[in-house]
Amino acid sequence: MSKAPSWPGDGARTASDVCLIVEGCYPFVSGGVSSWLNWLMRSQGDLTFSVVAITAGPGPRHARYERPDNLIAFHELNLSDPAVLATHSPKVTDRQLADCGRLADTLSRFIAGGGIAEYREALSAIRALGPSSLAALLNSPMAWQMVQRMYATLAPQASFLQFFWAWRSLVGGLFTVATFPLPEAKAYHSISAGYAGLLSARAAIETGRPALLTEHGIYTNERRIDLMLARWLSDTIEKGYSIDDPRRDVRDVWIEAFSSFARCCYQASSHIIALFQGNQPMQRALGADRERMRVIPNGIDAASYAAIPRPGAAQRPTIALIGRVAPIKDVKTFISAIDRIRGALPEVHALIMGPTDEDPAYFDECRDLVSELGLDEHIEFTGSVRVADYMPFIHLIVLTSLSEAQPLVLLEAGAAAIPCVTTDVGCCRELIEGGCNDEGPIGAGGIVTDVIAADQVAEAVLRLLTNDAEREAMGRALRTRVSRSYTEKAARNAYSDLYAAVTAQQTASIGEAVQ
Repeated sequence: MSKAPSWPGDGARTASDVCLIVEGCYPFVSGGVSSWLNWLMRSQGDLTFSVVAITAGPGPRHARYERPDNLIAFHELNLSDPAVLATHSPKVTDRQLADCGRLADTLSRFIAGGGIAEYREALSAIRALGPSSLAALLNSPMAWQMVQRMYATLAPQASFLQFFWAWRSLVGGLFTVATFPLPEAKAYHSISAGYAGLLSARAAIETGRPALLTEHGIYTNERRIDLMLARWLSDTIEKGYSIDDPRRDVRDVWIEAFSSFARCCYQASSHIIALFQGNQPMQRALGADRERMRVIPNGIDAASYAAIPRPGAAQRPTIALIGRVAPIKDVKTFISAIDRIRGALPEVHALIMGPTDEDPAYFDECRDLVSELGLDEHIEFTGSVRVADYMPFIHLIVLTSLSEAQPLVLLEAGAAAIPCVTTDVGCCRELIEGGCNDEGPIGAGGIVTDVIAADQVAEAVLRLLTNDAEREAMGRALRTRVSRSYTEKAARNAYSDLYAAVTAQQTASIGEAVQ
């Protein structure tokens, strides 16, 4: 029997078969990756799991999922632990001050284009500072020496104030990951190549046990988008239209740091898994070894959606965007498309279904845009809901995302014979129009648009809402494609085989796992 969702923070040190390392999602945020993680553990009932959930700041937090019976230990790694990042100034030893220059140079090399070798050096330098190293680093005279030295190396033309806070966040996160007590496991499986990937790389280095990586979206690409849209960053170097200006702004430092995190994770991982082949070139560009790469598509139990009825003839035309209300989902383009649609289809009803608490400021902007456009009677924010309960009333699923991998929502929609309008990101075109996994001609399961293209989205939605025969044919085609090529059984068996292989090799040395 599953346990009630009041389980975070048990801190148990029980050894597990697989330690899952996740960042910014399970179990505190519902959605595609979190749902996949919940499925993954439940699908591997003969294995035990522990979870390290990396969070960005203090709670309180509550689980959104019932705890699987085979999840035997849970740990939260807070990158901004207020107890560690307090503003007091601890005593710093002469030895620590002497090591300051070496550490600054090592961290600079790692952040600006480093990989597993530089990360090893950084771990060694951090360990040399002793158990109170993070507080000593960030809240002592040593911090001032380090930040000045790294500023001069990394971004001497940028705003020092912005660099200082970026430095504090980046170095604080690195130190927290480097000093977190590693759970004992036979294998370490990270679900992104960011801080989660750094922790799995550290586990591989220090334990000699296998590190695995499954990337849903490409971490560096998604962080680059986030940073380009960030309201808390401003550019302080005027580069004009130059594409080869060597000067780094603080935004560039962040992007390079995340690229280094990913490179380190790729180099440490014995298996690098993408959801589809289209993501692999971006992984290879950051050093992923082709021999370690493989594709395991998401899968779904299509039969469980087969009984969901389609809307009746009298049903109000209803479309839905299913996803968290965040800039990367580009909810504003969806809202703008509804503004264009309602002129030709005044009865249109649009649902925005997903959590609204990830970026409260963006959610407020979206609500304000709805009101400014006079769309309150057309658009409904449902918050987090059970999507299957709404599917009998939804004619069309719409995704306006700036970045996706292989969205579970498209698989779920296809299993329920709901066609989709989606931006041309990640695997979406392959899901809608077919690809190398198709067994014979099936037909399109919807319409693909450009990103940030409200006119195209509106045109596609109107076309399908006003043509019942075409819409229903596309829904049937998408159901056929999902049931043939994206099965839950195939995904479950692929991970079962992978875990069996890597846990059997748990005694391999890191020299064998990391070249």
